[in-house]
Amino acid sequence: MKLATAPIRPLVSLGVGLAMGATALLGAPGAAAAAPPEGAYWHSRSLTTLTHPWRFGSKSDSYALVQRRVSETWQAPDGRTWYGYRELGALPKSAADRKAWQRDGSPSKWSESIDGKTVKLSAAPAKGSTGPVRDQNYFFLGGQHLTYDEVQRLPADPAVLKDWLRRAGQASRVPDYALDGWVAGTLPYLLHSLPVTKEVRAAAYQALLTMPGVRADGLAKDTLGRSGAVVLIDRADKKTKSSARTRLIVDTGTMLLLSREQKALNDGKQVPGKEHTETLVKVGWTNDPPAVPALP
Repeated sequence: MKLATAPIRPLVSLGVGLAMGATALLGAPGAAAAAPPEGAYWHSRSLTTLTHPWRFGSKSDSYALVQRRVSETWQAPDGRTWYGYRELGALPKSAADRKAWQRDGSPSKWSESIDGKTVKLSAAPAKGSTGPVRDQNYFFLGGQHLTYDEVQRLPADPAVLKDWLRRAGQASRVPDYALDGWVAGTLPYLLHSLPVTKEVRAAAYQALLTMPGVRADGLAKDTLGRSGAVVLIDRADKKTKSSARTRLIVDTGTMLLLSREQKALNDGKQVPGKEHTETLVKVGWTNDPPAVPALP
């Protein structure tokens, strides 16, 4: 497995041994053959809720709206990828917002213009769409294009996996000061987006808990009522006093991500309209072909 660079350049110039063969690079000499796929596609279905940054209604009696959408991905073992997307409609965010929306006449469509920008929202679900991702016949992790066999042979040791990602970040020219945050932001993708082994997912989870700014925070339930372990990832910019918090809920039985919530903070206070929650409804192998995402 050779690590791609951006832009492409000789890997040996990095001075970190990235031009070694796949087995040596992964730190797994004599690795067994990759496990065969358990279905036609590695598939995920997620529901995302995000607060719109604008407020609606009158200036004296405004309310917040949340947008909801469902998205799905299907990836064949040869790397070919399909993506499906469907808007589920907007609705008032809280009980107080709902009351203000009712006082606004309970509209089912919104069209607002601010500073030359126009936004149009609807409470009704859209028809949705699905189709192939153009020119993609690989799996993607940390800036690298991988084959199915290479994905299967990613290291199942937390320290080795973390080292592999650091090298990938260096190959992609991530600055040294940002490398830890980049690795911490990349590790969660191994919990849902790639058909790695359960052992690799466990290694990713364990490695994540060793990263600066990351800590376990007990147990919680996601929006579907499923229980899992909470992991908080905090990233801060001391100069601007801005920060971002990611809250993960992980099923530590399957080592799959259940949900991811992201918020932007300014001087410790949440920035209005800068938050979203993604709930992973399904993750795993399927033989069902790509189709327009069904309504929940």
